[in-house]
Amino acid sequence: MMGKLGPIILIAISAIMWGTIAIFVRKLASLGFTPMEIVTIRVVTAVFLLGIIGLLKYPGQMRIRLRDSKYFIGTGIFSIVLFNWCYFSSINQLSLSFAVILLYTAPAFVVILSYLFLKESMDAMKIISVMGTLIGCILIAGINIKETPSMNLIGILTGLGAGFGYALYTIFGKFALAKYRPFTVTFYTFLVASIALLLFTDLFEKGSMLIREEVILYGIGLGLFPTVLAYLFYTKGLEKMDSSKASIIATVEPVAATLLSVFLYKEDFGILEFIGTTIILFSVILINLPKTFFKINNKKRLQF
Repeated sequence: MMGKLGPIILIAISAIMWGTIAIFVRKLASLGFTPMEIVTIRVVTAVFLLGIIGLLKYPGQMRIRLRDSKYFIGTGIFSIVLFNWCYFSSINQLSLSFAVILLYTAPAFVVILSYLFLKESMDAMKIISVMGTLIGCILIAGINIKETPSMNLIGILTGLGAGFGYALYTIFGKFALAKYRPFTVTFYTFLVASIALLLFTDLFEKGSMLIREEVILYGIGLGLFPTVLAYLFYTKGLEKMDSSKASIIATVEPVAATLLSVFLYKEDFGILEFIGTTIILFSVILINLPKTFFKINNKKRLQF
């Protein structure tokens, strides 16, 4: 699809969709659901929607070998469940801005893990791009030490755990994609995550709330746009791209989330946010420039 640009576009679209998550999360929180209950609504709705899609369109892609379930335990539990639990734990220990910054250490983890386990290269452009996206996220999130209750070790470790868990979807997903199609990987990721979350949350105790029209509407929206479609697009893009590059491109998410908050919630967008956005976009462009681009420019300098 669209040659080399196709995977880049798919991952960028998925990141933009992830950036819309606040619309659904804020509404469900205002209706009385806890953060982990909202995560559970998200993954259970996603499994339901993916199950319908699978039965109607991809019945042949809904079968896996039992021995391959380890990949989906990796993407479902060690990524989706671990990342969300660590992220919300971190928010309780630190300021939201600092927790967000720790979450976006994910591209750095992906670059290191891809080098160790997927034998991907670790060149200067990747390192510069990772540093750029991290700096950009820091500027967009902002950080005020006075707002941080305490820079405690548990908060920092769970924050880094969120970044690590976020990164694991890309790593385990790459292994799973060697054997299965993107739809299969996405479906079983959320099936495993749903089973785990339903065992550890008391969501069904709020049965009367779950059947309210607003909850159903926003629950389906949360399960469809920043979940089913976003993960299908990301996994499809990941199929044809280095893990480290995919993770760096996905940092378009905080840019999308920031711009959305400006237009929908009239939140401030200052010079630091603008600089952070510019740095992230520049980093994404840099990592996707062909290596021949640098060779051509070096030759031109030598000729000059």
